[in-house]
Amino acid sequence: MMKQFTLFFCAITSLCLPLRAQDKPPLKLVDWKPASQLVVPQTDILRPRFPVIDIHNHLGDLDKAAHYLEEMDKVGVVMAVSLDGHSKDHFYRKHLERSKVSAADRFLVFFAPEWSRIDEPDFGKKEAQRLEEAVAMGAGGVKVYKSLGLGVKDKTGKFVAVDDPRLDPIWAKCGELGIPVLMHVSDPKAFFTPLDEHNERYDELGLHPDWSFYGNGYPTKEALLAQRNRLLERHPHTIFIGAHMANLPEDLGQVSIWLDKYPNLYVEFSARISELGRQPVTCRKFLIRYQDRVLFGTDTAPDAKAYRIYFRFLETADEYFDPAQGHHLQGRWMIYGLDLPNEVLEKIYNKNALKILGLKKDGHEINRAK
Repeated sequence: MMKQFTLFFCAITSLCLPLRAQDKPPLKLVDWKPASQLVVPQTDILRPRFPVIDIHNHLGDLDKAAHYLEEMDKVGVVMAVSLDGHSKDHFYRKHLERSKVSAADRFLVFFAPEWSRIDEPDFGKKEAQRLEEAVAMGAGGVKVYKSLGLGVKDKTGKFVAVDDPRLDPIWAKCGELGIPVLMHVSDPKAFFTPLDEHNERYDELGLHPDWSFYGNGYPTKEALLAQRNRLLERHPHTIFIGAHMANLPEDLGQVSIWLDKYPNLYVEFSARISELGRQPVTCRKFLIRYQDRVLFGTDTAPDAKAYRIYFRFLETADEYFDPAQGHHLQGRWMIYGLDLPNEVLEKIYNKNALKILGLKKDGHEINRAK
């Protein structure tokens, strides 16, 4: 009897497994969207506890200015810094004029140098003069895109280094004018590693393969950050803001070393709460310790839903929630809230930016200092 049962069971099994496989094809990882079964608090933060200055945004030619202001007003964002004041073709002039017409006290434009002209004689001095003109028109700082170090090449065919001495007049002029330099140098660590089964941002790089800087003659991430740090040391009287947590949110211990070593360095966490929120204990200690050196930023066009993800991350102790709506899918993990003290929140939301940008605060209105 036992032998017959065994044969019957084996026969049934052999029939059922292939049928299941035919009926339900194997699930591809890219299509896997698990629904969490955790029952944990979910807190909606409709407006932040304090007015917010978004130090890192891209507003293009401000053709959607009215929409941006509407989204900002929904959530108490009093100012957004647009990093799109490009020097090329004097676009910064148009951008500054449109920002004034749209809402002079709500949008602040940063000047973005045109690195492709570096082979021109006295490029650094000439670009510093353009910068001075932009500041006279209302520009509040300088933006350095990651193309410096990873994209722009000079006539020798080599990548222009972040600390290229030909650019020194620009950084010196920033110090002279008292305006900050917001620098995006390198990218997430995963973008500099092979795109294989070990890459934690496989999904993101699969959607954007051109974001990978592994091999192909690109400088290493370590080399790029070393270039930036030499620049910080060479220009101690210029304030530098390290975009995306100084482009190393994966290693806050190292960022701490930099902040201790370079008093002219500040950081902002735009588009990196996905990294910070998976290390909530370490991140909370970091933000409290360096509460005077951290700025709020999103790197996402003004959107009430995206802003509220950031507020939830900073203000609540919520567990295991999805940060993707704050920017886009970056990795297959959830984040945890930091529940920061009010004193720390206010500095990150606006006080540190007020200090660095030379702004003044009157009640809930924030204006350029006269």
